This record gives sequence, C-alpha cells and structure tokens, in this order.
Amino acid sequence: MAALFFGLVLATGGPAVAQETAYATPCRAHAEFAGAAEANAASLDTLEWSPFGPETGWEAYAPAVMREIGTDCPPYTPDFAGALAAWQTRWDLAPTGVFGPEAFQVLKGLWQERRPFVMARFRDECPPPPPPSALRVMDESEDAGFREGRFLRGDVLAWYRAMVRDARAADPAIAADPELLTLFSGYRAPEDDQLRCETEGGCDGVRRAVCSPHRTGTAIDLYVGRLPGETADSTRPQNRLHQSRGPAYRWLMANAHRYGFVNYLYEPWHWEWVGPPGAETRTASAP
Repeated sequence: MAALFFGLVLATGGPAVAQETAYATPCRAHAEFAGAAEANAASLDTLEWSPFGPETGWEAYAPAVMREIGTDCPPYTPDFAGALAAWQTRWDLAPTGVFGPEAFQVLKGLWQERRPFVMARFRDECPPPPPPSALRVMDESEDAGFREGRFLRGDVLAWYRAMVRDARAADPAIAADPELLTLFSGYRAPEDDQLRCETEGGCDGVRRAVCSPHRTGTAIDLYVGRLPGETADSTRPQNRLHQSRGPAYRWLMANAHRYGFVNYLYEPWHWEWVGPPGAETRTASAP
C-alpha cells in the first residue's frame, strides 16, 4: 500500500523514495539510517498500536514528532531517522532511528507535561474559572459555529489574534480559506460542560465534564479542516489524519509555540495557552 504524507506519494515495501519531492537531497545525508527510514516508511500507515486507543499508522502524529526531534525531514527519510536516533540517545532509548510505541510513550509524556492544566488535574486539582471581568467576546469573523459562548480570557484572545494574523500572512493556503483557524469552542462554564456531557455523552466521566481545560478560558478549538460528512471535532482516525495533512495544522505545529499555545495531540483542533511564548519548553527537558 502507498502511504500519503503531506500530500506526497510514498512507495512502501521497498526503498523509501518519495516521488518528486524537495526532500530528496537535503534529507538523505545520513545514509547509515537508510534501513531505519525504510522501516519508518513501512509503518507510517500500517503500525498497529494504541497511542490513545487502537489505531493503524502514525502519520497523524508525524508533524509533532518532527518538531520534537528537531527536523524538517519527513518520516520516510534517513535524516528523520538520524534525528530520531539522536533524540532516542538523549532519552536513554536504543538509538535505532525507528519510530515505535516506546518512543511515542516518552514523547506523549513530554507533550502532556507541557499542559499545566492537565498536570494539575492529575494532582486532583481543578483551577477555578476566570472572573467574568477577565473574559472578552470574540468577533463574528472569528466564529466557526460555536456551541457555547464566544468568550476567551482577554490575554489569550490577543495571542490568538496575533497567531491567526501571522498564519494568514505567512501561508497563502490559510489566507485563501477564511474558515481556517476560526474557533468553534472557547470558554465553557463547568455547569454547561456537565450538562452537555450528560445530554450528548462522549465525555470521559464526570471529572472531564466538570474539569475541562475550557473552563479556564485559555483552551481553544480551532477549525483546521474536516473530511466531508465529518464534524470539525470528529476523532475518527481518517478525519484526524486529514486534518494533520492540512496547511492550518502544519503551520500551527511549527509555529503555535511562538504564541504560547500547545496542542493536545489526539485532537488536532485543540490548543491550550500555557503562558508567554516559550513557556512550554521550560516544563520538560532531557535527562
């Protein structure tokens, strides 16, 4: 089967060679990792694993992995494998350059540690909602069809607006679609979340219902595309894969940290503001 990564056709079952890509020369300097690159290419859409639940393939997580290990080279190249091997060494893993569940568990831990709200919830703490005076209403142009009130904490709204402005200036594909990066959820009152979970289902028990990151006014759900027939927050694997290939998610993964936002990897649309730019890099470091 051929894997599709960022819209590029990749042959699997043989040498990992992307057809007509700009990565061919700059991402093939580490010939010693050619075998690892081939293994990564083969597993990109075939790996049977459970990162958050049963899934097949890991392409949806590839943009985040690339950023974490410090490479622009896609997973089917030797230079990605070389960067992964160097990262594995830093974290006392076997430096094979081959992606798998063991590496992802470390990555997942790092990503979760950069979400202060989640770490507080692990300690059975639940931050109070902000006072109404701290909330600001969003413009209609920023609204992608809200289920709840169109509010965010004022400082978070300012950073969100700066991020969207810069994204549209930097990427013509984002600028061409005014719906991209609009919001479909911001601040949610705890009692409203609980009622929604009780009536709609699909929530992770009462704790999530009454202690969602959205209660802080710092969590945002952004429209990053969707497959026809799916909702913007559908967790179906093919919908999340489609979103991870889109220009909005790729730009966010590369740049959102510069505005203080971090992603919950299972949901390409869900981002949390953790403080001034760079705050997320101070919460976890290599041993």
